[in-house]
Amino acid sequence: MASVYSSTKCGPSAQMNVHLKGRDLLTLQNYTADELKYLLWMASDLKQRIKHKGEYLPLMQGKSLAMIFEKRSTRTRLSAETGFALLGGHPSFLTTQDIHLGTNESLTDTARVLSSMTNVILARVYKHNDLDLMTKEATIPIINGLSDLYHPLQILADYLTLQEHYGGLNGLTVTWIGDGNNVLHSIMMSAAKLGMHLRIATPKGFEPDLRITEITEQYSKEYGTKLLLTTDPFEAADSANVLVTDTWISMGQEEEKKERLKAFQGYQITMQMAKSAASNWTFLHCLPRKPEEVDDEVFYSPRSLVFQEAENRKWTIMVKKEDNSS
Repeated sequence: MASVYSSTKCGPSAQMNVHLKGRDLLTLQNYTADELKYLLWMASDLKQRIKHKGEYLPLMQGKSLAMIFEKRSTRTRLSAETGFALLGGHPSFLTTQDIHLGTNESLTDTARVLSSMTNVILARVYKHNDLDLMTKEATIPIINGLSDLYHPLQILADYLTLQEHYGGLNGLTVTWIGDGNNVLHSIMMSAAKLGMHLRIATPKGFEPDLRITEITEQYSKEYGTKLLLTTDPFEAADSANVLVTDTWISMGQEEEKKERLKAFQGYQITMQMAKSAASNWTFLHCLPRKPEEVDDEVFYSPRSLVFQEAENRKWTIMVKKEDNSS
């Protein structure tokens, strides 16, 4: 069965036989190019109809969302709660202080209990393996709100932002300058499918996961895109349409702060670094941002799309919840 979402205007919903209902979203690796394009079209359509036209779309009326947060977040929590409520559903925010996740109650039992009371689980966790276990035990869809391996919801928001700004994604060159982390991994699992070239600069010892790199190389060949991996951020920035970075020190890595700040010297994104980028270059950061990652001149410049990017978390997260719960 194709997605049940429908719109009055012509779009990919009428052109693609996309099967999304009841699907987990743990990684964008499991989504085809057509499915990614469809998700982005749906997000754009919801944003247009709800934000700009003032339509009321109670697509989640009578549905509930369990939000498990091992790691705190401003944008993930607000986007999930406000987005689900806008669609008429009821979100329930659950921290490790609210439930006994993996301590007094196993992940298996938690997944089974939540499956009996809610329609979708959004989980923001430390270990990706915990999400894998939840998908095996739950009878409802699991959405990855962040794990140590992937952050798919963030990348969908990034792509919607770039699509709005450039009018399309195909042919863009995206440059990542920073840590080989979960956000980068999600870009690597999807950029080539949408026709984007990828240039990655990470310090030695902070490269992306080798298995994910191998898959990315395969995608680049399959979709005919260009891929560069380097330790030189200035080389990576050359001819880039989009400069992207993220925190150098994620939650749980505080003890590594001194070592990481030393390793990432020279990786701050500045106007000087952007001189060799394409004339239409823009900047993305999933937030929260620290000055050592990008200076104020870039972060608060007209080139920066970070606050549009943050808002789009809501519209893209609404898509997966609507698709899974309908």
